[in-house]
Amino acid sequence: MADERGTVVIGAGPAGLTAAYELLRRGAPVRVFEADEVVGGISRTVERDGWRFDIGGHRFFTKVPRVEEFWHEVLPDEDFLLRPRMSRIYYRGALYDYPLNATNALRNLGLREAALCMGSYARARLRPPKDQSHFEGWVSARFGWRLYSIFFKTYTEKVWGMPADQLQADWAAQRIKNLSLAKAVRNAVLPKRNRKDVTSLIEEFQYPKLGPGMMWERCAEEVRRRGGRVDTGTWVTAVHRDPEHRRAVAVTVNGAGGQRTEPAEHVVSSMPISELVAALRPAAPPEVLAAAADLRYRDFLTVALVVPEEFSFPDNWIYVHDPAVKVGRIQNFGSWSPHLVKDGRTCLGLEYFVFEDDETWRTPDADLIAAATAELERLGLVRPGVVEAGYVVRMPKAYPVYDERYQHNVDVIREWLAREVPNVHPVGRNGMHRYNNQDHSMLTAMLTAENIACGTRHDVWSVNVEQDYHEESAGGDGRGDGDSRHGTGRDAPVMPAPPLGTAGTDGDGRARKAPVEQPAQIRLG
Repeated sequence: MADERGTVVIGAGPAGLTAAYELLRRGAPVRVFEADEVVGGISRTVERDGWRFDIGGHRFFTKVPRVEEFWHEVLPDEDFLLRPRMSRIYYRGALYDYPLNATNALRNLGLREAALCMGSYARARLRPPKDQSHFEGWVSARFGWRLYSIFFKTYTEKVWGMPADQLQADWAAQRIKNLSLAKAVRNAVLPKRNRKDVTSLIEEFQYPKLGPGMMWERCAEEVRRRGGRVDTGTWVTAVHRDPEHRRAVAVTVNGAGGQRTEPAEHVVSSMPISELVAALRPAAPPEVLAAAADLRYRDFLTVALVVPEEFSFPDNWIYVHDPAVKVGRIQNFGSWSPHLVKDGRTCLGLEYFVFEDDETWRTPDADLIAAATAELERLGLVRPGVVEAGYVVRMPKAYPVYDERYQHNVDVIREWLAREVPNVHPVGRNGMHRYNNQDHSMLTAMLTAENIACGTRHDVWSVNVEQDYHEESAGGDGRGDGDSRHGTGRDAPVMPAPPLGTAGTDGDGRARKAPVEQPAQIRLG
């Protein structure tokens, strides 16, 4: 059990607040320090002038019963909406249903193009590409070149910012492995079913009526009510360790009251693991610092545009394959919840996948709003001149980058932390540099809280790399006891790493793109 110093939790996102809540449930004292002024991390809900924006879109769907129970313990049932799931693909001026609808696809493609796609598929089955080690070869071998070029290539290269034949095939094999063209056609012609056996095919999901931030704002209130502390606008600048006893003993924080030191029996960290390593005092050895410095992150930018309700659409997202525009995905916030928007209006969120400090990130808000408005008009989704207002939301470090060196770097850091500061517990997406869903991040926190308060020995890292998550549950309550390559999480694509010493750039110095949430047609298996 923890002594009177209790546990310090770094970060008030889903992982950090879940850890705090679960520790308090077991009578363990806890203090949470969040650098931002609001809680929720990437799962926050941003409010501007009465409009609410979900950062990236958060469907509340899980196969982990204890996560489901947590959601409904924090928020009463009446605060959840049951929303229909709908996403479509924009390609050459047409919207393609997902899951595949044969009538819709044939009408959009035309009989000639559909026949050519089937012929291309047949050729690929008879004479598959010799090199299937990369994304392009792997996917075209299974769908044919024409279908690959329509539904995979353009969007993938726009989002990742590099040729698809430079992306490793591992992630494609994981995400699409259970989908065949024959299965897609079967899904198109058979009666519609509630396909909850495949996560990407769920037809309904829960959603807090005021957005996902409602969950975490309420959770923070509950942590405080139960005696815990949640300090926002408070940076953890150092994690102090005792090398002789191999323990973390305190953290230094900067907040409204200035700098102070907080003692800690345990530290639960959801801050980026690279920043955690950099904050350790005394410093970690050079090889660990180098591994941390070599980890990269992908950043996210939303331009939210207010338009008359007549330009609403039923989709949660539209994935934009048109190479003539930079926008990758368009949310309709009114389709997530009518409580996010205002009567007679809706708000469309144009999503751009960027790097912090690249040209798009640095562009002034007014210019971004003008550019996004022009793209929305060019796509024909609104008439010229109807956009009434715009807002820009930037989210740094939204996605951990999986390059060729990331796994080695994480292993180096993980092994050193476990040996030298075993009472420092990384949790969540950035805390573990794992491409976790919200529920997976929460599960890492739940298991960590049990390890701290109850003395259990759950392998928290086992939550993060379940390649079958979208097809089947891990079973039981989702506890992570076992091989750290199996759990209830998900992997992201592996890409070529930049040369050492140029992290975050290509060889010519240009910013390298990184993996992000993929469009629905790639999340099929």
